[in-house]
Amino acid sequence: MKANPNRFWFLVVALGWSFDFLFWKKPAGVNFFLFVSLCLVTGIYLLQADGLRLTRRAGLILLPILFLSSMTFLREEPITVFLSVTMTFFLMGVFAITYIGGQWIHFGLIDYLLGYLTLFLSMIARPIGFAAEVKRDQPSLNEKRGMSSFWAVTRGVVIALPVIAIFAALLSSADPIFAERFKKFIELFNLENLPEYIIQLVLILVVAYALAGTFLHAARKSNEPYEEKPRFAPFLGFTESAIVLGGVTILFVAFVAIQFQYFFGGQANIHIEGYTYSEYARKGFGELVMVAFFSLLLLLGLGAITRRETETQRRTFSTLGVVLVGLVIVMLVSAFQRLVLYESAYGFSRLRTYTHVFMIWLALLLVVVVILEMTRRERMAGLAMLLASLGFVVSLNLLNVDAFIVRQNVQRELRGSADDSLTQGRVALDAQYFLDLSDDAAPALADAFQNKSLPVEVREKVGAALFCKRYEREQDKRKLPWQSFHFSRFAADNIFLEIKKDLDAYKVVDSDYPVTIETPSGEEFSCHPHYYD
Repeated sequence: MKANPNRFWFLVVALGWSFDFLFWKKPAGVNFFLFVSLCLVTGIYLLQADGLRLTRRAGLILLPILFLSSMTFLREEPITVFLSVTMTFFLMGVFAITYIGGQWIHFGLIDYLLGYLTLFLSMIARPIGFAAEVKRDQPSLNEKRGMSSFWAVTRGVVIALPVIAIFAALLSSADPIFAERFKKFIELFNLENLPEYIIQLVLILVVAYALAGTFLHAARKSNEPYEEKPRFAPFLGFTESAIVLGGVTILFVAFVAIQFQYFFGGQANIHIEGYTYSEYARKGFGELVMVAFFSLLLLLGLGAITRRETETQRRTFSTLGVVLVGLVIVMLVSAFQRLVLYESAYGFSRLRTYTHVFMIWLALLLVVVVILEMTRRERMAGLAMLLASLGFVVSLNLLNVDAFIVRQNVQRELRGSADDSLTQGRVALDAQYFLDLSDDAAPALADAFQNKSLPVEVREKVGAALFCKRYEREQDKRKLPWQSFHFSRFAADNIFLEIKKDLDAYKVVDSDYPVTIETPSGEEFSCHPHYYD
């Protein structure tokens, strides 16, 4: 980069401009994937030009980065998109930190923390240091070329402006269409837009500066040697840790014993305590998931700071960890069953679906962590957490949360009262909840609407939801630029065209908010969505 600093600065500023071009006043769509791709291609090009080759292990990170960034214009469900964007940025940071060395596979949690801290400091300070180095190493060349180019550009602009103005006036007189277009072009430089231009310029420079620091960090700091030994020596005694783990284990044993008596024991035992099955099911699954998560943090934290000086201490600590994880797994099974019962009674929602997937990955992570503890590979816990987090986000993308909710709730309605013996208080299909779902749900809704085997009342509810979504779409007069292209939105538009004839059987009876429509059978349906956890 020092060999050709002008190229370096030009490319990072071009990336800053591309960020403004892709995102300024434009909704999310394909723009995120394009910007991520541009950053990766430019960064790799600059580093390769300096003879810094990408290691194979660092190159593996590119696969999930490209997958997750592409999912941001294939999925529209908010949490899925947010997690995909967050994980994309995180992995891009890991890519920059380990570009040359490829040591991310050996990183512990503290290594990721320190790596991101140094990356952040590089983004702040390294571009200034780089500019100073270039000026110090090539002062005469820079001054000569820089000042000469600056004054040449200045003279060229001063000479060109009046010449262009004369020709523009003549061409405007010759063609009224050109005159109108040229007038609109001149209006772009209206002083009323000056504050916006300044904000955009600052945004371009900030993005360019941050990317410059990231590229320089990858060039100079991503090949630092990996330290096998821990970053800090364990300081907590074995006795103290054993008491903590033992006390928590005893508490968990008592809780699990009650679970076996009142939950796994069946519905009759729950009724003895005054709860219905559905009431008991919807109490506490969130808290149980939190207990499992904090148990994981406790085990990792104690494992990192506890001194285990003898083989007996190591085995005792590992045994306590195995027992603790086993009890937590039982709690997760209990939480999973509670959640299944709750969904059987009230249907699926986004939060319940997230929790479902999260519990599976959390259970897998707990098992892996205790295996690493037993095999004395505790430092690989960082990699395990990274892969589990990545697996969770990828699972949500592959599942298509909103479409999954529609399919499950429609199937639940088809099952009818078959499970009523286990789900007292069961509610009917809430099609108004579908109104809060994104365009990801449109294909599943259309499939249900066109499924002739479904009961008429179910199809009409689904059709009412589709009609409300189409009506809301028709009220939105925005014209989205190509940067905001989204495949989910595109697919939904095509679906509404395909089922237009069937949806035309519905009609609006009250256009005031909330809009009320009438189904073909004469039932009224409010287009106001329901929200629930």
